[in-house]
Amino acid sequence: MSDTTVTQLDDLPTDPPLGALVTANPGVARVLEQFGLDYCCGGQTRLTVACMEAGLDPDEGRTALAKVAIDDGVAWADLEPVELIDHVLAVHHAYLRDELPALDQLANKVASVHGERHPELIDLAATVAELRADLLPHMAREELALFPMIRQLVAADGETSQGPTAADLDRGPIASMRIEHDQTGRLLERLRSLSSDFDVPADGCASYTSLYQRLAALEADTHLHVHKENNVLFEAVAGL
Repeated sequence: MSDTTVTQLDDLPTDPPLGALVTANPGVARVLEQFGLDYCCGGQTRLTVACMEAGLDPDEGRTALAKVAIDDGVAWADLEPVELIDHVLAVHHAYLRDELPALDQLANKVASVHGERHPELIDLAATVAELRADLLPHMAREELALFPMIRQLVAADGETSQGPTAADLDRGPIASMRIEHDQTGRLLERLRSLSSDFDVPADGCASYTSLYQRLAALEADTHLHVHKENNVLFEAVAGL
């Protein structure tokens, strides 16, 4: 991780889309998360508009982003489409496949113990189960259908008389994945709302604390995961 910081506002484009900011420097994702700015499904939204919609002064947002250390630890934004697919599978799909069942079990455990005093936990556990039921089949559709088609398209150098074209993918499976990503975003928003921004109450036990910490980590990971697909991979496919 570099300790270099961007100290001049001129180092940033005048009014960039949120997704472009994260692609250029993944470190800014943490600041956008803190401000509640959606850079994954809302990655095409310009910084000024996003700040105003969130009740944030755009100049304050730009100042905070300009101070973020340049994150050069993982150059995933420079990966070719097939390499980025492999990265997403190894980093994000593997994590979700392990974490979602464990979180589902933990959420039910916490709801069974604390649900009477904190009834929102019942809805939260149901939402975790819904997220699991949505995301695991979603990832399977990517792994078994979309990603192999992208690999085939790349191998054919964008020209294939037998398989789908980039335009076919964009209108079909990629459009479907974007819609499903939007649904994932809504479920994550519901989890944050039900948990009061993952704020553990005073009577919360260790399991309660662990649940909220892991849900916050899952939210951050999934936001970055969706950003890599929506705003990097799918855009790269459109250019093939």
